[in-house]
Amino acid sequence: MQKLDIITKNVQEIITIEELSQVVNKENPRGYIGFEPSGTVHLGWKICTNKIKDFIQCGFDFTVLLADWHAYINDKLGGDIEKIKLCGKYMEDCFSAMGVDRSKIKFIYASDYISDPKYWELVLRVSKSTSVARVKRAMDIMGRDENEADKDLSKLFYPAMQVSDIFYLKLDVAYGGMDQRHAHMLARDTAKKIEIKPPVAIHTPLLTGLQAGERMNPLEVKMSKSKPDSMISIHDDPDSVKNKIKKAYCPEKQVEGNPILEICKFVIFPELSGEAFCIKRPEKFGGNLEFFSYEELENVFKSGLHPLDLKNAVTFYVNRTLEPIHEYFDNHPDNYEYLKSEGIIN
Repeated sequence: MQKLDIITKNVQEIITIEELSQVVNKENPRGYIGFEPSGTVHLGWKICTNKIKDFIQCGFDFTVLLADWHAYINDKLGGDIEKIKLCGKYMEDCFSAMGVDRSKIKFIYASDYISDPKYWELVLRVSKSTSVARVKRAMDIMGRDENEADKDLSKLFYPAMQVSDIFYLKLDVAYGGMDQRHAHMLARDTAKKIEIKPPVAIHTPLLTGLQAGERMNPLEVKMSKSKPDSMISIHDDPDSVKNKIKKAYCPEKQVEGNPILEICKFVIFPELSGEAFCIKRPEKFGGNLEFFSYEELENVFKSGLHPLDLKNAVTFYVNRTLEPIHEYFDNHPDNYEYLKSEGIIN
């Protein structure tokens, strides 16, 4: 595959494709994604880790920012910066557990540069170049309502800091889920005003929570550790996965907003590498079905494949996906077990 094809697969939005086509041909282009260290990692991370592997394959100098001070502003883990930093170490383990080669990416904490005057100069320049109203509109990147800034001034700093992170790290590409769109667009608009080259913005979909129901706002229904019954933790045992998927929203013939189909599209099929996705059924119910592409599966589901048959197959493949993750933490338990013993994560 060409580099552009690799980077753009399973991507929901690119701003802009013309700029990206130039960036991928640079020698060692620079990309990043940012995460708040804030708790247990869930299955939706597979979308991000798979895309990070794509960036690595295409020769990117890729950085994972573990935004500890941003998590502090966002009141994560009780606003305890030391607990947040410890959670960052656990998250580093999670990347390795999900197959990201840590020797080919860089982990940076906001703490690494928070004392650099050049960073704060960027924060001030960004702040001077935008309005309070625009910053408030970007607060959904924190999962916050804009009115919360009226009670806590630091919440207004967050979007300006995230934009400044992108400029400080001198990135060609800012990557994230669709929930990070407002920050990336603010970075692009601000870059033009302060004469910095705007980053290409790449956004992948957000995995829908298992109990999404009929709600369609992706920011409201995304899989989240704050909704434990609606998310699959990477540490869930096989029985927990089975029970959660059994109860998941999966209406017959409905594709849009169907979390079980999304897991197939964005988690399972990228892992198959040409292997068939197999739905096992008794002969009296039509026998086994094999699919070599997600599109085939979707079409058959729309034609009447029973949701329970799909759920049974998805349970098998999700548990298979989690097996090497569990094995990694069996062999590298220290950070995870310490956070559990301290009550920092479940």
